[in-house]
Amino acid sequence: MTGIDLGQVVFRKSSYSDGGNGCVEAATFGSRRLVRDSKNPDGDVLTLERDVWVALVSQIKRGTFDL
Repeated sequence: MTGIDLGQVVFRKSSYSDGGNGCVEAATFGSRRLVRDSKNPDGDVLTLERDVWVALVSQIKRGTFDL
């Protein structure tokens, strides 16, 4: 990802997280949403446009991806 200083981005864990590192963290940067693995905060960051993020969260809430 270019043009984003990740040191200036504040990532948050879900309030549903058990406090461990078994989840993802999300942040907002302009119109984009950033997602990273909480176990590897220095690893890759997924960047999504706002409308894609909204659709993804909606599908997660509906249980589309429940295993």
